[in-house]
Amino acid sequence: MSTIASPQLWAITIAVLLALLAADFAITRRPHDVEMREAVGWSLFYLALPAAFGVILWQVYGRKPAVEFYTGWVVEKSLSVDNLFVFMLLLAAFAVPPQLAQRVLLYGIVGALVLRAIFIAAGAAVLQTGAWAFLLFGGALLLTAGKVMRDAMRDDEYHVDIDNMRSVRLIRKLMPVTRDYHAGRLSIVENGRRTLTPLALVVVAVFVTDLVFAVDSVPAVYGVTEDPYIVFATNMFALLGLRALYFVLRNVLGKLRHLDYGLAVILAFIGVKLVLHWAHKLWPSVPDIPTELSLVVIAVTLLTVTVTSLVANRREVSRTAS
Repeated sequence: MSTIASPQLWAITIAVLLALLAADFAITRRPHDVEMREAVGWSLFYLALPAAFGVILWQVYGRKPAVEFYTGWVVEKSLSVDNLFVFMLLLAAFAVPPQLAQRVLLYGIVGALVLRAIFIAAGAAVLQTGAWAFLLFGGALLLTAGKVMRDAMRDDEYHVDIDNMRSVRLIRKLMPVTRDYHAGRLSIVENGRRTLTPLALVVVAVFVTDLVFAVDSVPAVYGVTEDPYIVFATNMFALLGLRALYFVLRNVLGKLRHLDYGLAVILAFIGVKLVLHWAHKLWPSVPDIPTELSLVVIAVTLLTVTVTSLVANRREVSRTAS
Protein backbone atom coordinates (compact mmCIF):
# COMPACT_ATOMS: atom_id res chain seq x y z
CA MET A 1 0.00 0.00 0.00
CA SER A 2 1.04 3.61 -0.52
CA THR A 3 2.66 5.02 2.60
CA ILE A 4 4.86 7.93 3.60
CA ALA A 5 6.87 5.74 5.97
CA SER A 6 10.32 4.42 5.21
CA PRO A 7 11.89 1.62 7.28
CA GLN A 8 13.88 4.29 9.12
CA LEU A 9 10.72 6.22 10.02
CA TRP A 10 9.07 3.06 11.29
CA ALA A 11 12.15 2.29 13.40
CA ILE A 12 12.22 5.81 14.88
CA THR A 13 8.49 5.72 15.64
CA ILE A 14 8.67 2.35 17.39
CA ALA A 15 11.74 3.48 19.34
CA VAL A 16 9.89 6.60 20.54
CA LEU A 17 6.88 4.46 21.47
CA LEU A 18 9.01 2.05 23.52
CA ALA A 19 10.77 4.95 25.24
CA LEU A 20 7.43 6.55 26.22
CA LEU A 21 6.11 3.22 27.50
CA ALA A 22 9.30 2.69 29.49
CA ALA A 23 8.87 6.14 31.05
CA ASP A 24 5.26 5.29 31.95
CA PHE A 25 6.32 2.02 33.58
CA ALA A 26 8.99 3.86 35.57
CA ILE A 27 6.42 6.39 36.76
CA THR A 28 3.96 3.70 37.84
CA ARG A 29 6.63 1.49 39.43
CA ARG A 30 5.71 2.83 42.85
CA PRO A 31 1.92 2.61 43.27
CA HIS A 32 0.31 5.95 44.20
CA ASP A 33 -2.98 7.75 43.77
CA VAL A 34 -2.63 10.22 40.92
CA GLU A 35 -3.40 13.83 41.83
CA MET A 36 -5.13 16.17 39.40
CA ARG A 37 -2.02 18.30 38.90
CA GLU A 38 0.06 15.31 37.82
CA ALA A 39 -2.71 13.98 35.55
CA VAL A 40 -3.23 17.37 33.87
CA GLY A 41 0.52 17.77 33.29
CA TRP A 42 0.86 14.41 31.57
CA SER A 43 -2.36 14.98 29.59
CA LEU A 44 -1.00 18.27 28.23
CA PHE A 45 2.25 16.51 27.34
CA TYR A 46 0.40 13.80 25.40
CA LEU A 47 -1.68 16.46 23.65
CA ALA A 48 1.43 18.41 22.66
CA LEU A 49 3.10 15.31 21.16
CA PRO A 50 0.52 14.63 18.39
CA ALA A 51 0.21 18.37 17.73
CA ALA A 52 3.96 18.60 17.13
CA PHE A 53 3.98 15.35 15.15
CA GLY A 54 1.31 16.70 12.81
CA VAL A 55 3.34 19.86 12.22
CA ILE A 56 6.38 17.74 11.33
CA LEU A 57 4.29 15.67 8.92
CA TRP A 58 3.01 18.87 7.28
CA GLN A 59 6.53 20.28 6.82
CA VAL A 60 8.16 17.07 5.60
CA TYR A 61 5.40 15.23 3.71
CA GLY A 62 2.88 17.94 2.90
CA ARG A 63 -0.61 18.99 3.88
CA LYS A 64 -2.56 15.80 3.03
CA PRO A 65 -0.82 13.37 5.43
CA ALA A 66 -0.94 15.95 8.22
CA VAL A 67 -4.68 16.56 7.83
CA GLU A 68 -5.31 12.82 7.66
CA PHE A 69 -3.29 12.34 10.85
CA TYR A 70 -5.13 15.07 12.77
CA THR A 71 -8.51 13.77 11.61
CA GLY A 72 -7.67 10.17 12.49
CA TRP A 73 -6.30 11.24 15.85
CA VAL A 74 -9.53 13.09 16.70
CA VAL A 75 -11.54 9.99 15.75
CA GLU A 76 -9.35 7.73 17.88
CA LYS A 77 -9.35 10.11 20.83
CA SER A 78 -13.14 10.40 20.80
CA LEU A 79 -13.54 6.62 20.66
CA SER A 80 -10.97 6.19 23.43
CA VAL A 81 -13.05 8.33 25.79
CA ASP A 82 -15.79 5.71 25.54
CA ASN A 83 -13.10 3.10 26.16
CA LEU A 84 -12.09 4.97 29.31
CA PHE A 85 -15.65 4.88 30.59
CA VAL A 86 -15.67 1.07 30.39
CA PHE A 87 -12.25 0.98 32.10
CA MET A 88 -13.70 3.07 34.91
CA LEU A 89 -16.52 0.56 35.41
CA LEU A 90 -14.07 -2.37 35.35
CA LEU A 91 -11.86 -0.76 37.99
CA ALA A 92 -14.91 -0.14 40.17
CA ALA A 93 -16.29 -3.66 39.66
CA PHE A 94 -12.98 -5.24 40.69
CA ALA A 95 -12.57 -2.74 43.57
CA VAL A 96 -9.09 -1.83 42.36
CA PRO A 97 -7.27 0.32 44.96
CA PRO A 98 -6.78 3.89 43.66
CA GLN A 99 -2.99 3.61 43.86
CA LEU A 100 -3.04 0.63 41.46
CA ALA A 101 -5.40 2.13 38.89
CA GLN A 102 -2.69 3.68 36.73
CA ARG A 103 -0.75 0.41 36.53
CA VAL A 104 -3.90 -1.41 35.37
CA LEU A 105 -4.51 1.27 32.74
CA LEU A 106 -0.91 1.04 31.55
CA TYR A 107 -1.19 -2.73 31.07
CA GLY A 108 -4.40 -2.08 29.15
CA ILE A 109 -2.70 0.48 26.92
CA VAL A 110 0.15 -1.89 26.10
CA GLY A 111 -2.35 -4.62 25.25
CA ALA A 112 -4.35 -2.19 23.12
CA LEU A 113 -1.24 -1.11 21.19
CA VAL A 114 -0.36 -4.73 20.41
CA LEU A 115 -3.90 -5.49 19.27
CA ARG A 116 -4.13 -2.33 17.17
CA ALA A 117 -0.83 -3.18 15.45
CA ILE A 118 -2.21 -6.61 14.53
CA PHE A 119 -5.52 -5.20 13.30
CA ILE A 120 -3.77 -2.43 11.34
CA ALA A 121 -1.58 -4.96 9.54
CA ALA A 122 -4.60 -7.16 8.85
CA GLY A 123 -6.58 -4.15 7.61
CA ALA A 124 -3.78 -3.15 5.26
CA ALA A 125 -3.66 -6.69 3.87
CA VAL A 126 -7.43 -6.71 3.31
CA LEU A 127 -7.39 -3.31 1.58
CA GLN A 128 -4.75 -4.57 -0.83
CA THR A 129 -7.14 -7.25 -2.08
CA GLY A 130 -9.47 -4.72 -3.73
CA ALA A 131 -12.01 -1.94 -3.37
CA TRP A 132 -14.55 -4.32 -1.82
CA ALA A 133 -12.69 -3.99 1.50
CA PHE A 134 -13.90 -0.39 1.83
CA LEU A 135 -17.48 -1.65 1.46
CA LEU A 136 -16.80 -4.29 4.13
CA PHE A 137 -15.33 -1.76 6.59
CA GLY A 138 -18.08 0.74 5.86
CA GLY A 139 -20.82 -1.81 6.44
CA ALA A 140 -19.22 -2.93 9.71
CA LEU A 141 -19.07 0.67 10.97
CA LEU A 142 -22.68 1.34 10.00
CA LEU A 143 -23.81 -1.74 11.93
CA THR A 144 -21.77 -0.65 14.94
CA ALA A 145 -23.18 2.87 14.71
CA GLY A 146 -26.71 1.45 14.71
CA LYS A 147 -26.01 -0.62 17.81
CA VAL A 148 -24.44 2.32 19.67
CA MET A 149 -27.40 4.55 18.77
CA ARG A 150 -29.97 1.95 19.87
CA ASP A 151 -28.21 1.50 23.21
CA ALA A 152 -28.05 5.27 23.68
CA MET A 153 -31.76 5.74 22.87
CA ARG A 154 -32.71 3.01 25.34
CA ASP A 155 -30.72 4.95 27.92
CA ASP A 156 -29.32 1.70 29.26
CA GLU A 157 -26.71 2.18 31.94
CA TYR A 158 -23.36 0.52 31.44
CA HIS A 159 -22.77 -2.29 33.86
CA VAL A 160 -20.02 -4.84 34.30
CA ASP A 161 -20.75 -8.31 35.70
CA ILE A 162 -17.30 -9.72 36.29
CA ASP A 163 -18.62 -13.11 37.42
CA ASN A 164 -20.20 -13.64 33.98
CA MET A 165 -17.15 -12.60 31.97
CA ARG A 166 -15.95 -15.70 30.13
CA SER A 167 -12.29 -14.71 30.31
CA VAL A 168 -12.47 -14.23 34.09
CA ARG A 169 -14.33 -17.52 34.62
CA LEU A 170 -11.79 -19.38 32.48
CA ILE A 171 -8.82 -18.00 34.41
CA ARG A 172 -10.43 -18.84 37.73
CA LYS A 173 -10.83 -22.43 36.54
CA LEU A 174 -7.22 -22.69 35.42
CA MET A 175 -5.51 -21.03 38.41
CA PRO A 176 -6.35 -20.03 41.97
CA VAL A 177 -6.85 -16.32 42.68
CA THR A 178 -6.08 -14.54 45.95
CA ARG A 179 -8.73 -12.44 47.66
CA ASP A 180 -6.44 -9.46 48.29
CA TYR A 181 -4.37 -7.23 46.04
CA HIS A 182 -0.64 -7.55 46.65
CA ALA A 183 0.74 -4.15 45.65
CA GLY A 184 1.29 -4.14 41.87
CA ARG A 185 2.02 -7.86 41.50
CA LEU A 186 0.10 -10.04 39.06
CA SER A 187 0.89 -13.29 40.89
CA ILE A 188 2.44 -14.54 44.12
CA VAL A 189 3.57 -17.87 45.53
CA GLU A 190 1.10 -18.94 48.21
CA ASN A 191 1.41 -22.24 50.05
CA GLY A 192 4.05 -23.32 47.55
CA ARG A 193 1.78 -22.72 44.56
CA ARG A 194 1.75 -19.94 41.98
CA THR A 195 -1.42 -17.93 42.55
CA LEU A 196 -2.84 -15.01 40.61
CA THR A 197 -3.88 -11.78 42.27
CA PRO A 198 -7.13 -9.93 41.41
CA LEU A 199 -4.92 -7.49 39.50
CA ALA A 200 -4.28 -10.20 36.89
CA LEU A 201 -8.03 -10.66 36.39
CA VAL A 202 -8.49 -6.92 35.90
CA VAL A 203 -5.72 -6.84 33.30
CA VAL A 204 -7.31 -9.71 31.38
CA ALA A 205 -10.73 -8.01 31.49
CA VAL A 206 -9.21 -4.77 30.22
CA PHE A 207 -7.38 -6.66 27.46
CA VAL A 208 -10.62 -8.31 26.29
CA THR A 209 -12.27 -4.87 26.27
CA ASP A 210 -9.38 -3.57 24.15
CA LEU A 211 -10.05 -6.33 21.63
CA VAL A 212 -13.68 -5.24 21.22
CA PHE A 213 -12.74 -1.58 20.75
CA ALA A 214 -9.97 -2.41 18.27
CA VAL A 215 -12.52 -4.04 15.96
CA ASP A 216 -14.30 -0.69 15.60
CA SER A 217 -11.50 1.86 15.86
CA VAL A 218 -9.10 0.51 13.22
CA PRO A 219 -11.69 0.45 10.37
CA ALA A 220 -12.79 3.92 11.49
CA VAL A 221 -9.30 5.35 10.96
CA TYR A 222 -8.92 3.50 7.66
CA GLY A 223 -11.98 5.50 6.66
CA VAL A 224 -9.83 8.61 7.04
CA THR A 225 -6.58 7.42 5.50
CA GLU A 226 -5.32 4.36 3.64
CA ASP A 227 -1.76 4.83 4.90
CA PRO A 228 -1.08 2.12 7.55
CA TYR A 229 1.68 4.24 9.08
CA ILE A 230 -0.67 7.16 9.73
CA VAL A 231 -3.28 4.73 11.09
CA PHE A 232 -0.68 3.35 13.49
CA ALA A 233 0.50 6.83 14.50
CA THR A 234 -3.04 8.01 15.27
CA ASN A 235 -3.65 4.94 17.44
CA MET A 236 -0.31 5.30 19.18
CA PHE A 237 -0.76 8.94 20.15
CA ALA A 238 -4.42 8.46 21.12
CA LEU A 239 -3.66 5.50 23.39
CA LEU A 240 -0.50 6.82 25.04
CA GLY A 241 -2.37 9.63 26.76
CA LEU A 242 -5.21 7.46 28.08
CA ARG A 243 -3.64 6.76 31.48
CA ALA A 244 -3.34 10.42 32.40
CA LEU A 245 -6.61 11.37 30.71
CA TYR A 246 -8.47 8.83 32.85
CA PHE A 247 -7.55 10.64 36.04
CA VAL A 248 -8.51 13.99 34.55
CA LEU A 249 -11.90 12.78 33.32
CA ARG A 250 -12.88 10.17 35.92
CA ASN A 251 -15.22 12.65 37.62
CA VAL A 252 -16.50 13.98 34.29
CA LEU A 253 -17.05 10.84 32.20
CA GLY A 254 -20.44 10.09 33.73
CA LYS A 255 -21.63 13.60 32.87
CA LEU A 256 -21.06 13.18 29.12
CA ARG A 257 -24.50 11.64 28.80
CA HIS A 258 -24.79 12.30 25.06
CA LEU A 259 -21.34 10.98 24.12
CA ASP A 260 -22.71 7.74 22.69
CA TYR A 261 -24.99 9.69 20.34
CA GLY A 262 -21.95 11.56 19.05
CA LEU A 263 -19.91 8.38 18.62
CA ALA A 264 -22.78 6.77 16.71
CA VAL A 265 -22.95 9.77 14.37
CA ILE A 266 -19.17 9.71 13.84
CA LEU A 267 -19.07 5.97 13.13
CA ALA A 268 -22.05 6.25 10.77
CA PHE A 269 -20.46 9.20 8.95
CA ILE A 270 -17.18 7.34 8.44
CA GLY A 271 -19.10 4.24 7.38
CA VAL A 272 -20.90 6.26 4.70
CA LYS A 273 -17.55 7.80 3.71
CA LEU A 274 -16.06 4.33 3.20
CA VAL A 275 -19.04 3.12 1.15
CA LEU A 276 -18.85 6.24 -1.05
CA HIS A 277 -15.09 5.71 -1.42
CA TRP A 278 -15.73 2.15 -2.60
CA ALA A 279 -18.33 3.40 -5.10
CA HIS A 280 -16.00 6.21 -6.23
CA LYS A 281 -13.32 3.69 -7.15
CA LEU A 282 -15.82 1.83 -9.33
CA TRP A 283 -17.77 4.84 -10.66
CA PRO A 284 -15.67 8.04 -10.56
CA SER A 285 -18.81 10.17 -10.85
CA VAL A 286 -19.78 9.20 -7.28
CA PRO A 287 -18.52 11.93 -4.91
CA ASP A 288 -15.70 11.16 -2.48
CA ILE A 289 -15.88 12.90 0.91
CA PRO A 290 -12.67 14.93 1.47
CA THR A 291 -10.69 14.50 4.68
CA GLU A 292 -11.07 18.20 5.57
CA LEU A 293 -14.86 17.84 5.61
CA SER A 294 -14.52 14.73 7.78
CA LEU A 295 -12.47 16.67 10.34
CA VAL A 296 -15.09 19.45 10.46
CA VAL A 297 -18.01 17.01 10.86
CA ILE A 298 -16.25 15.06 13.62
CA ALA A 299 -15.21 18.20 15.52
CA VAL A 300 -18.69 19.76 15.27
CA THR A 301 -20.32 16.51 16.41
CA LEU A 302 -18.08 16.21 19.49
CA LEU A 303 -18.60 19.88 20.36
CA THR A 304 -22.38 19.52 19.98
CA VAL A 305 -22.74 16.47 22.23
CA THR A 306 -20.48 18.07 24.84
CA VAL A 307 -22.62 21.23 24.91
CA THR A 308 -25.91 19.31 24.96
CA SER A 309 -24.60 17.10 27.78
CA LEU A 310 -23.66 20.14 29.86
CA VAL A 311 -27.05 21.76 29.21
CA ALA A 312 -28.90 18.55 30.15
CA ASN A 313 -26.84 18.23 33.35
CA ARG A 314 -27.59 21.84 34.29
CA ARG A 315 -31.33 21.34 33.73
CA GLU A 316 -31.29 18.20 35.85
CA VAL A 317 -29.56 20.06 38.68
CA SER A 318 -32.12 22.87 38.43
CA ARG A 319 -35.04 20.41 38.55
CA THR A 320 -33.52 18.64 41.54
CA ALA A 321 -32.97 21.93 43.37
CA SER A 322 -36.52 23.10 42.70
